Amino acid sequence: MSRDQPALVTGVTGQDGVYLARSLRALGVPVVGTRQDTALARARASAYLSDVDVWVLDLLDPMGFGPLLSEVRPSRVFHLAGSTSVAASWDDPAGTAAVNDHAVARLLADVRAHRDRTGEDVRVFVASTAVDDPSPYARSKRAAEEHVRAARAAGLWAVSARLHNHESPLREPQFVTRKISRTAAAIALGRADSLTLGNTAVRRDWGHARDLVEGVRRMLEQESPTDLELGTGVAHGLLDLVTCAFAAAGLGDATPYLRTDETLLRPGDAAEQVADPAPALAALGWRATTPFARMVTHLVETDLARLRTGVDHSPAYLWPEQFH
Repeated sequence: MSRDQPALVTGVTGQDGVYLARSLRALGVPVVGTRQDTALARARASAYLSDVDVWVLDLLDPMGFGPLLSEVRPSRVFHLAGSTSVAASWDDPAGTAAVNDHAVARLLADVRAHRDRTGEDVRVFVASTAVDDPSPYARSKRAAEEHVRAARAAGLWAVSARLHNHESPLREPQFVTRKISRTAAAIALGRADSLTLGNTAVRRDWGHARDLVEGVRRMLEQESPTDLELGTGVAHGLLDLVTCAFAAAGLGDATPYLRTDETLLRPGDAAEQVADPAPALAALGWRATTPFARMVTHLVETDLARLRTGVDHSPAYLWPEQFH
């Protein structure tokens, strides 16, 4: 990857965007990122991305990508922005399609036009998902994969990856992993007395976001463009996650604290999802390295620190080893 031309990371203030930007900057690569115009995005940009040039970009703006590409002239584009909530997609399927499907088609078309106009090599990564259910979210991501394949067939260097569940302290609290870690921390500090969940029978391939973005970064360094799935290759039950979280918080058996709310159940929720890590290992020399229990402990330790200090954003929260 060129250290002269920047990498463009859309959604740079999201969980994956922050970790990817930090990885690229550690390698000396200039990074330009895009974010939404929200208080959370501004706070994250300030806390984690002081050495990144961050632009405000609306994915629904049909003119958004062209001027950005002309100004930035990136050698690599990592498209991470979009809707990430399966549950929210049921409430707004059209909006989910607009940002996860139609915006990807526009981005790829604009990158092709930029490449043809400038003659510059541009490689594109588009984040997809391992979620494979009837949700509008999953359908929008599969449509985006089709756009990537079509662009590649037309001569653009473009890949997508199906990312399995990956977590960090930057995961927003409405996601079940942060709900669990934050509630365990709150119970430990005497600020909560129960944890309410929906379907506790699911099993997922949960990794750390720090690991998966390394696979994402390497995907644009392949000799030829190949779509992959990225995950740990090991599935854990949701109750395993609860058990690890309560142990990390210094609590005992979680059972007395658990409550069930059937309104939290999602239609078509797959019983188990787990990656085959062999293709990514063969193609990229990459594998996830953060153990499941360490990932969960990192979430809980950070939520304990947040609740004790009232500080929501700190660079110290990003890396597990900084706690030990």
